[in-house]
Amino acid sequence: MVCAHERGLAAEVEKLPSAAWPVKRDENIVRHNASGKVPCALVDDDAPIFDSRVICAYVDSLASQEGSLYPQDARRFTVLTLEALADSILDAALLCRYESVLRPQQFFWEDWYRGQMEKVDSGLDALEHNWFPEISADFHAGAIAAACALGYLDFRFADKDWRSGHPELARWFSEVSQRPSMTSTLPHA
Repeated sequence: MVCAHERGLAAEVEKLPSAAWPVKRDENIVRHNASGKVPCALVDDDAPIFDSRVICAYVDSLASQEGSLYPQDARRFTVLTLEALADSILDAALLCRYESVLRPQQFFWEDWYRGQMEKVDSGLDALEHNWFPEISADFHAGAIAAACALGYLDFRFADKDWRSGHPELARWFSEVSQRPSMTSTLPHA
């Protein structure tokens, strides 16, 4: 949705009700996306497009070439790789969320949780130390994915102090969080 807002297409998106859950899958989603995962977009004739990266690229393709979230020069694969890194942070955080909230407490696997959180932490380190010039240069698809991953950490892991070890990333996130595309897509509890 952040991409849709950035490209001026948010008003054209109809949000459908869904209840994605890793244990009891939502048949409304599975009917269009066999994995049962969100996001899943339905386009012409209810054809599905799923995975955030694919949906963002699709949304971007609907708007004018000017202002594209995906550079068409040598930076394109840098932005795509940054988008993938941010998605990997989000994927690991989601697995931690499942482990801590959905798994019965007596089966909680501390090593699994720690291993996934190490992926989050190493991804944050990479954003701060290796990718920061690219993130802060423009609000492209990779920067959007990074901002959304950080927003998810704040939403679901409010007690995780990722900011103190990543001051540049924290400053940047504070700034981009004020963008209308970000404020209008904040998750609700």
